[in-house]
Formats: sequence, C-alpha cells, structure tokens
Amino acid sequence: MKAGIVGLPNVGKSTLFNCLSNTKAQSANFPFCTIEPNHSIINVPDNRLSALEEIVKPEKVIPANVEIVDIAGLVKGASKGEGLGNKFLANIRETDAIIHVLRCFDNDNITHVDGSVDPLRDKEIIDIELQLKDLESVNNRLEKVSRSAKSGDKDAIQEKNILEKAINLLESSENIRNINIDEDDRVKYLKPLQLITSKPVLYVCNVDEKSVSSTNNYVESVRAQISNEGAELIILAAGIESEINELEDYEERRMFLDDLGLDQPGSSKLINATYDLLNLHTYFTAGPKEVRAWTIPKMATAPQAAGVIHTDFEKGFIKAEVISFDDYVEYRSEQKVKEAGKMRVEGKSYVVNNGDVIHFLFNV
Repeated sequence: MKAGIVGLPNVGKSTLFNCLSNTKAQSANFPFCTIEPNHSIINVPDNRLSALEEIVKPEKVIPANVEIVDIAGLVKGASKGEGLGNKFLANIRETDAIIHVLRCFDNDNITHVDGSVDPLRDKEIIDIELQLKDLESVNNRLEKVSRSAKSGDKDAIQEKNILEKAINLLESSENIRNINIDEDDRVKYLKPLQLITSKPVLYVCNVDEKSVSSTNNYVESVRAQISNEGAELIILAAGIESEINELEDYEERRMFLDDLGLDQPGSSKLINATYDLLNLHTYFTAGPKEVRAWTIPKMATAPQAAGVIHTDFEKGFIKAEVISFDDYVEYRSEQKVKEAGKMRVEGKSYVVNNGDVIHFLFNV
C-alpha cells in the first residue's frame, strides 16, 4: 500500500517529501524538477513504541512504515499528455491514496506555474485532469461492454449501467470516490479500472511560518471547498519542516516546535494521516530481542496479522495471546497482566485491534 504526493509544479511537494523521507529528492524552483517518482519507505511516528521500549528494554525497536511516492507536478492538459502528463498520471494510478499538496502562501521568489497563488484554481486543475483521464478509461471500457450488453448478457448490462453512472459523475466534475452504488458493484466493475479519482485523498495546505500554527485565508477557502468531500486537511509549512529536519538534537527540535506553537512536526501528522488514509493500523510484538510495530489492514483477523510476520504463522495458526496496549502499560509486564486476568486467548475469527500486543502460537 502506498500514497502518492501530487500537485502543480512548485507547490512544495519535493521539499515535503524530503522532510518525510530524510532523502534528498532533487528540489529546484522550476517545473518538472521531479521526472521519475521518488519512492520512500517512511517510519510511522508512534509514541506507544517508546512506552513499550521503556517497559521491555529490548535490544532494538522497529517502527511500522508506510510507502510514499513523490510524483512530478501535473499541469493543465496532462490528460492529453501535456508536460509528460501520461507518465505522471500512470504513476498516480499505481498508488492507493492521494496526498494533494496545495500552495497556500505568497512568496515572489518562488514562481507559480500559473503566475499567481490560488489554491482553489490549482485544486480544480488537478481534479479536472484526473477526471478527464478517468473519463477516458471508463469510455474505453464502456465501448467494449456495450457490445456484450446488446446481446442480452445480464452481467454486461449491469456493468454498462454502472459505467454510465460513472461517466455522468465525471462529466459533472465529480470524483468516482463519491459515486453512489453498491459496494459489490464498485469492487466488481470499477475497481479493476484503477480509476484515479476513486482513490481516497487528503489535502495538505503548504503555508508560511506565520500561518503554520493557525490558518490563513487560502487555507480557509480550501477548507470550505472540500467540506462535502469527507477529506482530511493538514496545515504545514514545508520550509519549516525542512528546518526541523536539519536539527539533530531532540531538545533543539522540541524548543523549535514550542517557539512555533506546535506540539509535533507537521510531517508526523501527515505520516499518521496517510497511514490512516490507506486504511492501515498497527499491532505490536514485544520481547527482549525486539519491540516491533507491524502494519496490517484494518479489520485484519489474527491469522492474517500473524501472516505479516511469516506466512507459516498464518498457515499453522493455533491461537493468539492478546494484551491491549493500555493494559500492558498499566501492569508493566506480561506476567502481571496474566495475574490480573487481562491476557486474552483469541482464535481465527478475532479481528485485531489497533495497539494490541500479541504473541502467536502456531504449528507448521
């Protein structure tokens, strides 16, 4: 599962990506600076790991991670191939969620591809290009399905109806994620098309320093515009995040954040929001060798969670000994948790909760 960072050129995507990944994607003040997408596996900040480390005192601690891709800036006409558009749109199609970065600051030294700062116009440009590309995909599929529908094929008739609904939505400048159809039909007929506007999205308003702990008019205009989308909005300043990234000492970082009125870096908020957007959460294993966070899809069962460690764990799953994170922290050891009757034994149908500390028993 991975999320792609998208937006117009020069909105701060690569600067933000560098902060997230601590890698140095080329970042320059001109369009198409990023041609090949930059991939990074990024650690997910989680204070629960520190709490478990303090109790268990393991040899090492391994956090969960999420994959984020920096995709080159789209421009008007991308759906028709403008500005390397076909390549960029193909890269977006391969992701599972979209992080849409919008420029919400004024700075005459950083050129805007359209000559002025207007995040609503920028959002519309991206939305339209993605919708046009999806419209092309749906029309191509409809052309093939219509022939079977004419012959009376019931499945083809149903697919044709769904595709026509999708076309009507896209032609109304709406995104496929908002389509009102049964989930079974969505999975059967639309999911195979990998439509870009079906992917979940979160918006990142890239602001200046004075707006980073509050807001500004650009941000509020975006907030109002997306109010009916059910999407999360995150405010951060990519330039500030870059400065935070340069500070090696934890106390220096803490003081820097305090001066800005922030409780954590914006990049940490964004990573956690992306993790959630991808419908992922975490369980833990804890022992003297390592404390580790494992990434699983929400609603994963105990055998599926075990399979993330090794496929043999899933195949030979017997049971899971489960402790809630809160109980682990309260009682401070597995033995005391057991004595308090707080360790649960769960079977194959158990749906793993976010933060569970688990020991799997299996037989191969």
